[in-house]
Amino acid sequence: MVADVEEALPRGIALTWGVAENPQRGPKRELSIERIVETAIEIADAEGLGAVSMSRVATTLGFTTMSLYRYVTSKDDLLVLMEDTASEMPIPAEDDTVPWRDGVRRWVLAVRGVYRDHPWIARVPVRGAPMTPNNLLAADWLLRELRPLPLDDSEKMSSLLLLTSYVRATAALEADLTEATAAGIAETAGMQAALTALVTPERFPDLSRIVAGGGYTGAPVPGVADDFTFGLERILDGIEYHVGNPDAPLADTGAVPSLDTLEIPRDKAVREAAKARREAEARVREAKKREREEIKRARERAARG
Repeated sequence: MVADVEEALPRGIALTWGVAENPQRGPKRELSIERIVETAIEIADAEGLGAVSMSRVATTLGFTTMSLYRYVTSKDDLLVLMEDTASEMPIPAEDDTVPWRDGVRRWVLAVRGVYRDHPWIARVPVRGAPMTPNNLLAADWLLRELRPLPLDDSEKMSSLLLLTSYVRATAALEADLTEATAAGIAETAGMQAALTALVTPERFPDLSRIVAGGGYTGAPVPGVADDFTFGLERILDGIEYHVGNPDAPLADTGAVPSLDTLEIPRDKAVREAAKARREAEARVREAKKREREEIKRARERAARG
């Protein structure tokens, strides 16, 4: 049975489950998969995923690169092992008294904590549905928190994908911003002033007011939910609404359009038409501005006269 499982799984995944064939012994002293993976994680934590290579890990351990290949046959397999090992997190005991939203929040914060401890995980390519033990334990935990809701299996898996994607995307953005700050690429007062001058009401009628007020790139406002919390709560609101209105369409405007009908075709004529529309809208806004100015002047003349 174990042999059948091993043959069915990619070697990296089989290694995470402990069902892969035992490696050969190293030429100098015995290595272990655990030591290799721990060392690779330490390198990634300190220097990022780009610093991880089979040769770098081997050098750090004091072995030749070929010695590592007796245990981990490729860098892709190493990445699978690193991601699964770093994704381990304590799973709380089941508690039926915890409201489902609190349970999901606790799960989200635990997963977010993994990404914060190991930001490089967001850089590991996704090659399919997670199949390693720690990832599946995390999935099982979330499904447990969703158990009180009258969702079918497909809806539960969609909820899992939605929440996982949200945490991963925000973690990747947070990692990018942290790296930019470390590299000295940070917003300055001069940059904010320049952006305010460029983002004019005529060209950006809705965004300009937010930019001028510092809300586009500014720090979170005390007492107001941060971006991550705001997004999470709206996701939970959506799940809760769906539970209470299982037969409701995704929008209140009638039939839900296909995503294909919403996507703008990548066509030159369409791009040119969109550009012409934007230019026309800009002229209309400019005309409205002149109209408001003339009305103001007319009122001033009437008041004087």
